[in-house]
Amino acid sequence: MDMNQATAWWIACGALVAVELATGTFYLLMLALGCAAAALSAHLGLGNTQQILAAALVGGAAVIIWHKLRPGGKPAAAAIHDGNLDIGQIVQVEHWAADASAEVQYRGANWQARFAGQGKPHAGHFAIQAIEGSCLILDSVQSQQEK
Repeated sequence: MDMNQATAWWIACGALVAVELATGTFYLLMLALGCAAAALSAHLGLGNTQQILAAALVGGAAVIIWHKLRPGGKPAAAAIHDGNLDIGQIVQVEHWAADASAEVQYRGANWQARFAGQGKPHAGHFAIQAIEGSCLILDSVQSQQEK
């Protein structure tokens, strides 16, 4: 079975959308737009170089535009989750891994968590600072109160 170039680009586009849905990384949708532009270029009969150029220009431009237009220059996670009632909630961390990650119980489920504060984290209570996909970004409760 021969697969034409347009089909390969559409498959790459779908894969990027699927990974974005699993991770919540909005930038992957912008790169999927680039793959869609390359697929359309392939449908128009353009060569490999023009297809790759279309993917790079459209995907790169979309990423830059999204980065510039997000509200208030906040980190992407904060921009997407403004108004999220989980931000500021307190969770208990029993044990931190060496890479400053942990698994915490929150809202009746196990969540992956990552420490975003200063220094080395210790077991205790932490405030949710942001949510990136299905990962809670935590900071110490004292740091949250100082902000």
